[in-house]
Amino acid sequence: MSVKSLSSLFSFSKQSSSLSSYSSPSDILSPRTPKQTFSESMVEENIGNVETIITKWELSSSSNTKVTSLFLHDRKEAKQLLKGVKDLRQAMQFLHSENSTSDKLVHAQNLMQIAMKSLEHQFYQILSKNRDQLDPESVLSALSVSGQSSDRLSSLEDEGVEGSEDEDELKRAGENITEMERVSQFPISDLKAIADCMISCGYGKECTKIYKLIRRSLVDEKLYQLGIERFKASQIHKMNWEELEPMIKKWLSAVKIAVKTIFTGEKFIYDHVFSAPTTAIRESCFGDVTKGGAMNLFRFPELISKSKKSPERIFRLMELYEALSELWPEIESIFNIESTSAIKLQALSSLNKLGDSVRIVLSNFESTIQKDSSKTLAVGCGIHPLTRSVMSYISSLGDYSRILSDIIADYPPPNNSTFPEHYFASPISSDNQTPAVSVHLAWLILVLLCKLDRKAQLYKDVSLSYFFLANNIQFIVERVRTSQLKHLLGDEWVFRQEKKIKQYALNYETMAWTKVFSSLPEKTSSEISPEAAKECFRNFNAAFEEAYMKQTSMVIPDEKLRDAVKISIAKKLLPAYREFYDAYLVMSGGEKNLELLARFGPDDLVNYLSDLFPGTLMLSSSSSSSSLSSSCSSESQGSIRH
Repeated sequence: MSVKSLSSLFSFSKQSSSLSSYSSPSDILSPRTPKQTFSESMVEENIGNVETIITKWELSSSSNTKVTSLFLHDRKEAKQLLKGVKDLRQAMQFLHSENSTSDKLVHAQNLMQIAMKSLEHQFYQILSKNRDQLDPESVLSALSVSGQSSDRLSSLEDEGVEGSEDEDELKRAGENITEMERVSQFPISDLKAIADCMISCGYGKECTKIYKLIRRSLVDEKLYQLGIERFKASQIHKMNWEELEPMIKKWLSAVKIAVKTIFTGEKFIYDHVFSAPTTAIRESCFGDVTKGGAMNLFRFPELISKSKKSPERIFRLMELYEALSELWPEIESIFNIESTSAIKLQALSSLNKLGDSVRIVLSNFESTIQKDSSKTLAVGCGIHPLTRSVMSYISSLGDYSRILSDIIADYPPPNNSTFPEHYFASPISSDNQTPAVSVHLAWLILVLLCKLDRKAQLYKDVSLSYFFLANNIQFIVERVRTSQLKHLLGDEWVFRQEKKIKQYALNYETMAWTKVFSSLPEKTSSEISPEAAKECFRNFNAAFEEAYMKQTSMVIPDEKLRDAVKISIAKKLLPAYREFYDAYLVMSGGEKNLELLARFGPDDLVNYLSDLFPGTLMLSSSSSSSSLSSSCSSESQGSIRH
């Protein structure tokens, strides 16, 4: 602060000789303490004694120019100055009751103004010279280290400037006080002593003016050090997401420190400095100190919520919401007076706007799924890109289920009145209701399943439609099973989807391989003629080659589903073919020309089937051969006929 600013801060009214010059007579002379009985001579003596100590520490006096802080230089004299002001006020009350226009009362008022100017200067000095000790974090750390509550500070205040002769006496009164406590609590108790004195004498506005000026700059400085800058809404709206995301991360790191340290510590200091029951002063002072910084801090999430609502931004929005909601009880506690109500309203507004934005993003995401009109077929009837992107997004939403549940608790998903019966079986809440977040996420998956049904219709071959659906639902189930979604949707949901997968796989198998199965005779016997056997082999060769060639371009990314489909086909095909093949060899009697018709031996079929349905078209599944062969070799000839 410049010399000029400091000078203006401590300037007094030109009407210094009148009772109304600096405060109203009623402020100073109101009987706030029990009225004492004085004789006129005692009053004159009292004023004389007080004048000595007051004029000694007048700002213009030579002694005062050598000492920047009376309370640090000589605590005994500081105590005498405060006691002198108290005595002077009592004398003024007596004089006012005797003769409100007496010269003695005017003289006493002039002395009071000198004393107030001196105390005002001391108040400023303590605030400015003890910034480190009065830093909110330092004060809270001191209390944390000492393991004491604010009651300790209150007891020390009672033993402070007004109750102890010097620092040694204070130490004797509390030998277990740590150095950190002593350093941080002396300034607070001194500020309180001065504030109580000035306010009781009607100079509360002058006291709080200094306090607000110093403490507001400190709060703003601490917030700036945390990276909290002041932005206009227009600036935020012009920024792209790459610029906003680092700012959001910085805000998320800063807001907890700001609330739990800066504002909490500032409220602690303020409550102790201005603990006197002066509602008007308390109301305005703390609000003026914190309002600018707090409003700017809590307004930032609302500005972010108004930016473009693309799906990928929902996670940052939920993180902002979570940070504010977790801090809300402390925000309510800190800003619990009328002058700070705007701060609470701003924080609440940001919470509501963030919640609205999250719900809008979810609604837009659902619309994006429904409006997807891509005609592109999945490679090899495998996993459709839409399935991958949607399930990746939904499983990420599941990781935010706790906070998402709060946001959508009272907002049911659209068009959910036609949920399939028993779509959920678990988990359920204590009131037998499915959690809202489970309903919403299940609804989004249901929207995806409906879209996949329509995409399956793009395949001209119905068997490929079933193959496509089995692959994609298996992918969905696996993402659910290996993520937080399993706990949100429940085992019953997974079980029902797995039944669908099995049914779709069976439908595919029936449509794609029935011609191959039916090309073999229903019952192999020696009565079949060589010509009939030849015809069976011709039919089988043609049907198998056709089916095999069609399936070579198909993939099953999931290993378990891939093995299940192969083994199911093999169990229906290999035992029946082996039985017919062996019977034919006996029948042919070594006729070489007939052997040329049996182009596929049983072991050849095992190898061909093992090469089907790789995880990708670039990767064949050789590992399936052994499991497929062992599965089928355990079956006796003709034992498997489905």
